[in-house]
Amino acid sequence: MKSILTPLGPKADKDTVRRHNLSLVLRAVRDEGEHGEATRAGVAARVGLTRAAVSSLVEQLMAGGFLTESGKTFSGQAGRPGTALKVARTGPAGLGVEINIDYVSVCVVDLAGAGRIRRTEHLDNRGAPADEALARAARIAARTLDAACEQELRPVGATLALPGLISGGSVRQAPNLGWNEVPAQELFADALAALRPGRPALPVASENEANLAALAELWFGALDDVRSFLYLSGEIGVGGALVLNGELLRGAHGFAGEIGHVVVDPAGPACRCGSRGCLEQYAGQSALLRAAGIEGPGGAPGMAELERRAAAGDPRAVDAIGGAGRMLGRVLSGAVNLVDPDAVVLGGIYRGLMPWLSPPAAEELSGRVVSGLWSPGGGRLRASSVAGDAARGAAALVVQDVLDDPVAYAEPVGAAGA
Repeated sequence: MKSILTPLGPKADKDTVRRHNLSLVLRAVRDEGEHGEATRAGVAARVGLTRAAVSSLVEQLMAGGFLTESGKTFSGQAGRPGTALKVARTGPAGLGVEINIDYVSVCVVDLAGAGRIRRTEHLDNRGAPADEALARAARIAARTLDAACEQELRPVGATLALPGLISGGSVRQAPNLGWNEVPAQELFADALAALRPGRPALPVASENEANLAALAELWFGALDDVRSFLYLSGEIGVGGALVLNGELLRGAHGFAGEIGHVVVDPAGPACRCGSRGCLEQYAGQSALLRAAGIEGPGGAPGMAELERRAAAGDPRAVDAIGGAGRMLGRVLSGAVNLVDPDAVVLGGIYRGLMPWLSPPAAEELSGRVVSGLWSPGGGRLRASSVAGDAARGAAALVVQDVLDDPVAYAEPVGAAGA
């Protein structure tokens, strides 16, 4: 049998160990702050370091602007009261920029994961040259960065949330945008830098929008103990992402989750991807509005009208949503049989359509999933949380990098107000 050797990293030196411990302490304070108050003693007990070591690390994190302390906290036990530690509400933060078919949404998230600033503009990006669409997004992002500065927040990086196949900073294919081989990261970074002369360039990363929405659901949603789930993002197209044991599954080339282009009927309608009968031709926004007989603008106005008609009992609207639910259920049943998630989470436009979408989808899942665990009403098919969206997930991904290595993001001496 051929042996498989895992490459070994370099030996950890004192600096590497300290950076790791700084991350441990910062994460512990953030996590404990979600459920009460954090103290040096409590953090020491949680991470397994001495109280003296934790105190030294806390002082360094406070000097770097990552932590603050205030007041005293009483544990009810003997000894002196501890000082309450909190993740700073100013300083390092993340910027998320979602560029979708009919809108751009920009979000700033602080170290505690709180969404602090949100700007959304409804724009029709279909047919727009990629550089123009990215430049428009950069203008919104620049205004958001100015607003962040007013709140003493310092975004240290930006993540683009983009529909389609994303790899190496480029959009390999985004059928509904009409983009192919677009160097999105570079174009956005250049446009943003041009709008902020004299300021340090902001590092930019990129990721598929459904992946980032799934991460936002994992980090901020109402999943309780669910750590393995399939996420569907309904917009003009249908995006998908798979989280297994709390980790996003990207696939060998970063293209995993393209469930919207699973073929439902080879003889079905032509899809922008070049195939026929893809799921999004039955369950995407345009397909839903067309089936419901809703003419005129799509996007938020069209979906609001669809929900209004369905709530009023309009047969055509109810049938359109029910038909989409059945197609979703059929495709989802295959995915559930393949990867065995604990739940399926429906986001985007599907959240508001759940009263009419969920029953037919659940019926398909119940009849087609072989495990027998997906009975209707079992709670495994659920709507996404309002806290989970791609822009917030994109910003939070930057924050995760800060939490992993705070030393790399400490504010340089003399850089305040830059």
